[in-house]
Amino acid sequence: MTDHQGGPSAQDLEERVLLRELEAIHRTRHETLLHGSDDALVTHTKRMNELEREYLRRHPQRAQTPARTRSGARARTAEGD
Repeated sequence: MTDHQGGPSAQDLEERVLLRELEAIHRTRHETLLHGSDDALVTHTKRMNELEREYLRRHPQRAQTPARTRSGARARTAEGD
């Protein structure tokens, strides 16, 4: 399923490992964007997308914070007017 090198498929990861991998990749994203080579950024993006897709596949009904939705953002903007 994946075309990246150096890690198991996200589908093969145990839940705790998937969450740990997601935390690590989000933690390193900014540094990769600012200072990584083009190839490093492409690889990072592919792996991040793979991990995020797998998380969403496993948790389609995940809890969503109302303030993090479009309608919540609109309500926040309207309150500031």
